[in-house]
Amino acid sequence: MDQLPETNATTTLERLLPGQSPVLTPGHTLETVTDKIVSIVLRRPVTLGWVGGFVLFFGLMNLLLFAMSYLFYRGVGIWGINIPVGWGFAIVNFVWWIGIGHAGTLISAILLLLKQGWRNSINRFAEAMTLFAVACAGLFPVMHTGRPWLAYWLFPYPNTMGVWPQFRSPLLWDVFAVSTYATISALFWFVGLIPDLATFRDTAKDRVAKVIYGLLAMGWRGSARHWKRYESAYLLLAGLATPLVLSVHTVVSFDFAVSIVPGWHTTVFPPYFVAGAIYSGFAMVLVLAIPIRYFYGVQDMITMRHLDNAAKVMLGTGLIVAYGYIMDAFYAYYSGSFYEMFMFKNRMFGPMGWAYWCLILFNILIPQALWIRKVRMNPAMLFVTSLIVLLGMWLERFVIVVVSLHRDFLPSSWGSYVATRWDYAVFVGTLGLFFCAMFLFVRLMPMITIFEMRTLLPQAKLSEEVAAHD
Repeated sequence: MDQLPETNATTTLERLLPGQSPVLTPGHTLETVTDKIVSIVLRRPVTLGWVGGFVLFFGLMNLLLFAMSYLFYRGVGIWGINIPVGWGFAIVNFVWWIGIGHAGTLISAILLLLKQGWRNSINRFAEAMTLFAVACAGLFPVMHTGRPWLAYWLFPYPNTMGVWPQFRSPLLWDVFAVSTYATISALFWFVGLIPDLATFRDTAKDRVAKVIYGLLAMGWRGSARHWKRYESAYLLLAGLATPLVLSVHTVVSFDFAVSIVPGWHTTVFPPYFVAGAIYSGFAMVLVLAIPIRYFYGVQDMITMRHLDNAAKVMLGTGLIVAYGYIMDAFYAYYSGSFYEMFMFKNRMFGPMGWAYWCLILFNILIPQALWIRKVRMNPAMLFVTSLIVLLGMWLERFVIVVVSLHRDFLPSSWGSYVATRWDYAVFVGTLGLFFCAMFLFVRLMPMITIFEMRTLLPQAKLSEEVAAHD
């Protein structure tokens, strides 16, 4: 198990800039890295804090199950949707959750291909975050159809009636894009786990744990042949996952962009949606990473370098989102369309104008503090800023979906939208499902990749030598 592919180790040697933190605190060895990550799962006792958090989110997950059961019994009329606002919280939450899942694939696949060593500490739980976010997102279109037991009609299965799905519908494109995204992400996550699961198998003292981790490790022995095949498969899956980062949220944006509804019919949506997805995804990565490094004492592995880099990515994608807002306003003016111009004025000064100005504050103005290094290097301020961005990105989807629909072409078709307690129950319930799954993952699986952290040891040693020389 101590044999590692030499190609990975050589790519992590990089010269640190003055004042820059290393991606792994000096002083670690092969044994200490393995022991620290393994001990979190196999030897660390279950704390009251973990039990309390898990019980809380498990209760919220049960709220989701109750709300879904009542929804299936009564129908979507218990939600606040109406005519003309046929898309409400369900589609808002769907787009929001899909966006959160993008950071995991970006960190794991794109940064792997770009040989960015700083991804190694955060890629594992970011990949898990992707899977859990996609699972939450997938619930909403199924519930929104009103007849979830007929959801299989969306798939082109052979049937004697010769009735096929409407392949020109972007809603059908969502089915293929999201299911492909979930499949590749799950494979990428599991393949990356195999060497670490074998380490757990060899380290575990409990017989049951040894058998379970042994089955999941699929006979891994750490031989040169295994490493060669592993690297080939991992790079192949990274290459497949990389275009999915761009394509999945692009397809989701087509739900809006291919329509003629004012506020939706714009070509800036695909890149704007992708940037917004990475923006909210990295915000969720920070929301998870900051408490994890504090409560599990892994500040030496998830260092300030990781938080700083994630904040910089969030700042960059936030500027792209700001550009999208500006272009949205410009297109409305430049189009010369009365409907587009009215739509934008209604967003700013209409009955729901508060949501627009809140998203401008949360997504553009407050995150500008990330230009300041002291803010980026302060975990508490980063945590609060990330929560604000997550709320702002949810409001952005609310403005795009609901505010664009509640004022139709004809004043006689105008309506309003008020979410019901069942809308909030389903949304809060998916938060419970997401964090409940994260609690279990952190408790049962290696949340930090062991073998990739060990490839960072040469860089940690180099930074130690540089510090000693200075």
